[in-house]
Amino acid sequence: MYKGLLDLHSVLRWVILLLLLIAIIRHFSALRSKRLVNATDRKIDLFLMVSAHITLLIGIYQWIVGGFGLKSIQNNGIKTVMENASLRFWAVEHTTGMLLAIIFITIGRGAIKRGSNTSAHNKAAWLFLLALIFILACVPWPFRVGIGRPLFPGMH
Repeated sequence: MYKGLLDLHSVLRWVILLLLLIAIIRHFSALRSKRLVNATDRKIDLFLMVSAHITLLIGIYQWIVGGFGLKSIQNNGIKTVMENASLRFWAVEHTTGMLLAIIFITIGRGAIKRGSNTSAHNKAAWLFLLALIFILACVPWPFRVGIGRPLFPGMH
């Protein structure tokens, strides 16, 4: 079950990145054209938020039962985890960065849900851009030494 959820967690990263890019482009272009929030904006943002929250729940499960989060801290001690870049990434950095990204996505979705003018587009666009930056910084991309994971499950 853990491996299947890890694979789903990895695939959902691409769903979130795609929806984030679409949402950012839509919101910034709406700002330029002064277009009001429409049903498509709301649906894309909702799918983005739901995908992010599902990924968060899977990630929390992995952090608790997997060997890289809570168990790593329990087995090695927080001092050792914080001194080791790889252990620290999985136990603290990845988790914190992704949590912040999901908070930004949720607040941005709330702005679009409640608002219909360009200020809602502005708030969502910038929050989603911040979320994208955090996600890109905290994903274990294959080129990251010591923490890299394949782009897609099953690739090596």
